[in-house]
Amino acid sequence: MNSDYAVDLLTRMLNIYSPSGKEEVISNFLADEMKKLGFKVHQDAVNNVIGEIGEGSPIVLLCGHMDTVEGEIPVRVEDGQLYGRGSVDAKGPLAAMIVAASRFVKKGFPGKILVVGVVDEESGGTGINHFVEEGIQPDYAIFGEPSGLNKVVFGYKGILTVKITVETPSGHSAAPWLFDNAIEKAMEFWRQLQKLHLREEKLKSRFYSITSCLTGIKSNNNSASFIPSHCEIYVQLRIPPQLSPEQVFDEVERKIDRYKATNPKVKVKLEQKDVAKAFEADRRSVIVRALAWGIRKTTLNYAQFSRKTGTGDMNVLGNALKIPVVTYGPGDSKLDHTPNEHIDTQEYLDSIEVLTKTLTKLPELAEKRKTITKNK
Repeated sequence: MNSDYAVDLLTRMLNIYSPSGKEEVISNFLADEMKKLGFKVHQDAVNNVIGEIGEGSPIVLLCGHMDTVEGEIPVRVEDGQLYGRGSVDAKGPLAAMIVAASRFVKKGFPGKILVVGVVDEESGGTGINHFVEEGIQPDYAIFGEPSGLNKVVFGYKGILTVKITVETPSGHSAAPWLFDNAIEKAMEFWRQLQKLHLREEKLKSRFYSITSCLTGIKSNNNSASFIPSHCEIYVQLRIPPQLSPEQVFDEVERKIDRYKATNPKVKVKLEQKDVAKAFEADRRSVIVRALAWGIRKTTLNYAQFSRKTGTGDMNVLGNALKIPVVTYGPGDSKLDHTPNEHIDTQEYLDSIEVLTKTLTKLPELAEKRKTITKNK
């Protein structure tokens, strides 16, 4: 598979605008394209596209998402950089996986490779959750997200998004000293929530501590003459592996109870909107070693390892299936969701070589691990 085809495939993927909820066209496109490459292909009930090569074990899952955030970017190449929405997050990594896996159609693979393009990663996670519910059980998995050419991501923080509704008696804005202001009270509680920490954290570490972000605020006040009596705030808490979302939610509830005790005229309601448990892979696993080998053989540099403070589909699959899993892909994650999202075409092509070498090495390492485990 030559480099011209690889760049052309990604360019055609970028020209299909596919924000979350509108992935049907790109799902059909990738299904047709993988069939032409020799994959056995099907699309499931939510429009995930699944391509298969080989049979037996080990079963290796290469998974990326087809959806993007909103906002089109004209597709173009400038100074070796390919611009387009999704070039980094995450059509570039998914295209690299498709091309790398396709190289095993003719030369064979001692097991099965599954290449899966999922829907709705940027929104509700419908795609990966449906894939897990289908009961497919891979032995190893790589998720396609921008890590950079030499870097392996083996940890993601968890997430807890909550909606907090604050209500107060209304009054005239000419006498603000007589009434509580729902917006002000919501901000008062938010400042307390920013200080939420538990003893299990490592406060000096961004990964092993809780971080919080105010992501939305909404009031019902339509007149300047009334003191706001209703305010909703949305808060996103990123959670380290040593804590569960349930522990953090319980602590938010306790903070609300304490706040209401000192503000008896204020009503506060808590709702959970989004949740995912953190995931941290074993750095000694076979998939990590195979990927590190692929990076070393391709770039002549040693692999770097990192944990991300964000949350991804790796959280869902890693926690559900309990298998060795990592995240890898070309691109600079700082360009995610930005108006100038672009990927270096040479880095994209080099990542295909990394994945090809990884898939070549993985069965050998898996067999060695199996032998060692059997002899213990």
